[in-house]
Amino acid sequence: MTRIVITVDLRSVFGPARDQGPRPTCLAFAASDTHAAVRTSWKALSCEYIFFHAQQRAGRGPSEGALLSSMLDALRHDGQPEEKGWLYLSTTPVNAASWRPPRRVGPLFRRASATPSHTVDQVISELDLARPIIVLTTLSRAFYSPTAEAVIDPAPGETPEPWRRHAVIAVGHGTVDERRAILVRNSWGTRWGAMGYGWLTEQFLGPRIFAAAVLTDDVNVSGGTAAT
Repeated sequence: MTRIVITVDLRSVFGPARDQGPRPTCLAFAASDTHAAVRTSWKALSCEYIFFHAQQRAGRGPSEGALLSSMLDALRHDGQPEEKGWLYLSTTPVNAASWRPPRRVGPLFRRASATPSHTVDQVISELDLARPIIVLTTLSRAFYSPTAEAVIDPAPGETPEPWRRHAVIAVGHGTVDERRAILVRNSWGTRWGAMGYGWLTEQFLGPRIFAAAVLTDDVNVSGGTAAT
């Protein structure tokens, strides 16, 4: 039986795990849910709004994945409303030209960020400060089939697949059978792992992590309700 020892667990500051569906919006979900978690109390924020503005800044469309730099710039300068301001679209807009926010979305919340080194040691250091951390990682087949204990550990000979890129949120750390592991929140709904969470062993995450970000200060900009 797998023995999991939890050292830090920040799941309590998050709401239920969400589901991005077939769209390339994992980073928008990771950024939105991290933003919601570091606020005073959990209220889901609009993934659609922040994804739109990140893509506008990068000159990318709704069918492409977002860039971390553009997402962090959008969080700081464009902000995002609560989820009800612009509900998430279950499918990619067919006509990118018509993909626009509603005229009024409600108050916008902005957040500054930092990009620490992307190592397992740094992730653990941030979590020890009770700061969830956005983690960008490549995947391989183990990620798609967590164990019954929600552990993701590479099989012998399993190597990173650099063309499979994904964003998750590191929300805890501990050990799995006395090996260091990071607890992550995914955006594939509650059926993945343990209600949307899983343990990435250091053997899995270490060779695959390629970027990380933490959200820091609230950027308090007056102006309230956005009109587009």
